[in-house]
Amino acid sequence: MTQLRVSMHWQRHLLDSLLALGSISLLTAMIWLFQLYQKIPDSFLVYLLAILSLASLRGLYASLLASFVAFFSFDFFFVPPLYNLSADKFEDVLTLFVFLVTAIITSQFASTLRQRAEDASRREHETRILYDLVRATNHEEDLERQLSTFAQAVVEVFSPCGVRDCLLFLPDAQGVLKPHIRSCQSLSGETLCQDEKALAEQVMKRANTVDLAKSTMGDNGNAAVHGKTVRYTVRMVPLKTERKIIGVLRLLIEHDERGRIINDILGYDHSTPEAVFFSMFLEQAVALIERGQLRQESFRMEVLQKTDELRSALLSSVSHDLRTPLSTIKTAVTSLQEDIEWDEEARHSFTTAIEREADRLNGLVENLLDMSRIEAGSLQPDKVWYSLDELVRDVLDRMQPFLDGRKIQRDFPDHLAPVELDYVLIDQVVTNLLHNAVHHTPIGSPIDVSIQRQEDVVVVSIADRGSGIAQTERELIFDKFYRVLGREYAPGNTRGSGLGLAICRALVEAHGGRIWAEAREGGGAVFRFTLPLNTKGDIEL
Repeated sequence: MTQLRVSMHWQRHLLDSLLALGSISLLTAMIWLFQLYQKIPDSFLVYLLAILSLASLRGLYASLLASFVAFFSFDFFFVPPLYNLSADKFEDVLTLFVFLVTAIITSQFASTLRQRAEDASRREHETRILYDLVRATNHEEDLERQLSTFAQAVVEVFSPCGVRDCLLFLPDAQGVLKPHIRSCQSLSGETLCQDEKALAEQVMKRANTVDLAKSTMGDNGNAAVHGKTVRYTVRMVPLKTERKIIGVLRLLIEHDERGRIINDILGYDHSTPEAVFFSMFLEQAVALIERGQLRQESFRMEVLQKTDELRSALLSSVSHDLRTPLSTIKTAVTSLQEDIEWDEEARHSFTTAIEREADRLNGLVENLLDMSRIEAGSLQPDKVWYSLDELVRDVLDRMQPFLDGRKIQRDFPDHLAPVELDYVLIDQVVTNLLHNAVHHTPIGSPIDVSIQRQEDVVVVSIADRGSGIAQTERELIFDKFYRVLGREYAPGNTRGSGLGLAICRALVEAHGGRIWAEAREGGGAVFRFTLPLNTKGDIEL
């Protein structure tokens, strides 16, 4: 790397020397040919134009060399005695030294301004590149796409330096370092070798930049591209934070015709402006990875928190809901076992309570099992073509004892085309909604059940005359274990487990429909769900 920099340094100095000698020689020839010094005594000031131009375009070395060449050329060709590096008059000596000092000062000022202008232009260019990179990555929410944008930007920005490919090694969930994101590559047949994977792990542990000849491209790291032999170097660069190494950047760098890296601004000398810019580029990748890991950690913590909340809600709900019917059953059984001659009416009351609470326990267990199957994705609709109004009539007939003599107002169309549905699952949806209406409405209040066809769906509505549901809670009631605080319950009814409506939503969505709640004019609530007409194919949960 050092030899390459020295070679480039001497090549630039050689060009600067030729330009300085050539320009001063040309001006000297013009002054001598046209005898300008005899006509214009201050014609030697034309040298300052060349010196200023060289300082502005090539830098301090070229302008200083031109200053000294101009000083000796003017003395040799135009100051008496001619063709001699001496002067007869003190005024000529003073003029020569004033010219030399002026030329040197002019060179320094001009070259300094040039350097500052180049630095400002470079910083502006680098800032614009980094801004475009930040803007492009911020427009993407997905970490994979952000890192892919970064890898492509590395190749695009540093391709003049020989970078042909960029790959990110990141540790997986088990901490194993694996290739993660790669830029769009134009080199065909270029693959990772075992040495590179081992080298990446070494860089991950030791946090040092390492180079490797690309042996898989051919003998000694060569590859034939368009009939030319091209050499490559694989450079592994650690991606560091203040506390640890979070990944490794793999760069595939092309060599020039002499087998050297084209422009090693990505090298080991971190003091150069180019190396600082590359470090800032790496910091952007580190920031992306850190933000992605923080988002994943935040999401993981949120999931754990939600899981803990659900677990607490489940334990609270199940323990309360199981304790109440079990207490009723135990009380009834204990009473029957006492040495008391109960009359027939009392015995019937006890057995009815036992049966009712056993059914309630059975329903609670079924709801829990259904929800677990829904979340596991194992509950799938077994659809057949069936008349929806017949299904609703069957449910109403079966639930007559539970409805306790309530007036059920039905509004069904005369002719309704069959709907593709799972009879058992939709039966459960209607049953749960009717249970919900009975639990939350006064005894004897009517319940309206209607079926309507709307374009390509059929809508089932179950309306009650209860206390209604606040608008802010009409979506929340379909969440697991959610219960409306302060809602009225029919006498003799207790709060449910908060699973019935959640199961209804899952079953309806499994059929390709949707379910929602509305406020009923005059008081109460309306629960509606839709099923698509002419549906083909099953929809899996």
